[in-house]
Amino acid sequence: MAQDKLKLIPLGGLGEFGMNCMVLRWQDDILVIDAGLMFPEEELLGVDIVVPDISYLTENRDKVRGIVLTHGHEDHIGGLPWILSELNVPVYGTEFTLAYVEGKLEEHRLLDDADLQEIIPGHRVTIGPFSIMPIRVTHSLVDCVALAIHTPVGVVLHTGDFKVDLSPPDGKPFDLHAFAELGKQGVLCLLQDSTNVDRRGYTPSEKAVRPRLGEIFAQTEKKLFFSCFSSSIHRIKLAMELAAENGRKVAIIGRSLDNSTEIAQDLGYLDPAPGLIINPGQIKDFADDKLCIMITGTQGEPMSALSRAAVNNHKHAKIEAGDTVLMSSRVIPGNEKSIYRVIDHLERRDAKVIYDDGASGLIHVSGHGSQEELRLMINLVRPKFFIPVHGDYRHLKRHAELASSLGVIEKAVLLEDGDVLELDRNSASKTGKVTVGRVCIDSGGAASDVVEDLVIRDRRHLSEDGILLPIIAINKMTGKIEAAPEIVMRGLAISEDVVIAEARQVVQRTLDGSSGEERGDYGVIKEKIRTDLKRFIQKSTSRRPLIMPVVLEI
Repeated sequence: MAQDKLKLIPLGGLGEFGMNCMVLRWQDDILVIDAGLMFPEEELLGVDIVVPDISYLTENRDKVRGIVLTHGHEDHIGGLPWILSELNVPVYGTEFTLAYVEGKLEEHRLLDDADLQEIIPGHRVTIGPFSIMPIRVTHSLVDCVALAIHTPVGVVLHTGDFKVDLSPPDGKPFDLHAFAELGKQGVLCLLQDSTNVDRRGYTPSEKAVRPRLGEIFAQTEKKLFFSCFSSSIHRIKLAMELAAENGRKVAIIGRSLDNSTEIAQDLGYLDPAPGLIINPGQIKDFADDKLCIMITGTQGEPMSALSRAAVNNHKHAKIEAGDTVLMSSRVIPGNEKSIYRVIDHLERRDAKVIYDDGASGLIHVSGHGSQEELRLMINLVRPKFFIPVHGDYRHLKRHAELASSLGVIEKAVLLEDGDVLELDRNSASKTGKVTVGRVCIDSGGAASDVVEDLVIRDRRHLSEDGILLPIIAINKMTGKIEAAPEIVMRGLAISEDVVIAEARQVVQRTLDGSSGEERGDYGVIKEKIRTDLKRFIQKSTSRRPLIMPVVLEI
């Protein structure tokens, strides 16, 4: 009977990077693994984040027993506030993961009602008919786990994001032994991270970056600006150690970096030497060669601390000729344009910029396993069925081919978001689809700001709140404004004359307060104008028109 089959239903993360969310269903009990978000493409104007459509969960709300998290990256926990505002179910995660979750829920005023349960690697937890054994894995974040889920038809193993690092900086290595034991007992189905399936060989250990970073710290003569993902606790720890060895004080700039280092210190993952960390306001009190400034903005985000410092618009971070800026992270596909724009600004300031210079040594290593690690995992656990997860369709397909070529598995199944896979001890077959999709959310995440389809979203936006077009003519060569800003407004049911006059002043103030370099960078200036106007219009009219700054190049 179909009732005796386990259902696996991906709601996100299979066919895209981000938005990871997998559902396991046995009869009337549902378990959710991860609840991620995705950052929108440029075309999604005004949208801040994208989360999976959870219609399937809300339709079966009385059956959802809990959400189990593999680790604390945004693409695995970022959708939680949205899901928990619809379904208040227990959330299970490791200590560090839950610390990130707490901050996120507090921001959305959901923490008081949340039921957060800590899980510990090697200790089983039972949720309904599922008995879950978290297994320690290594990744670019700390305290990450794979989940061995014991179900009535067999063990389903979800790797989460992982690489095989046997000598990580925190001394908590990848638990090869636990996976080998599982393999002996028998695994029905393996769901494995596909991110780096295109890369041959092994992913280097986190310790592999130490020699090159050590060189850079030793050779830098003036200020050293160090930028990495705010969740890369190992990298932050290494930078702090190298700063101490080279007699440099550390200043931390950027909200996400501040939060991460605070959590990591509270939980014992970071233990900086006394007096090593200084307040950003103290930067001016130290000689340039005694400073290491840790700063957010590796992906060139327009309003990040590094982007602002690159155009000399940051209160504390002043980048000058001869300073070194080290970007210890990978370029996330799609962000190339904004990253290289920031690098151009830094080069104009005569700073020495070091980014992804694979030729002279590693300054960044991935947190995801390459082909040999993926093969190793499959050979260790020898699953009957194999399902690639986390990646675009091409990654999933290549991963399924790689698994099949080993001759260990019985069947590789290619799933996409919404597919229903039914499993029993002997068979795995797709039996249908459920509703899935993307939900676009504006900051704040209130249900009223959610739009399930871009076209509907824009129509609603335009019909209710209209559109505002600030038009600015900028001389590309000089960065000067050639004429007073024009404001075109359509569909706002308010006294236009007053608002237009004030809106023009807001734009003018933003332009006056920006440097020539910022004005010459259309990505930065458009974002600044959009942010300032959005704030002004919302405050004065309580409306949220679609704001599309237009820069005319003269």
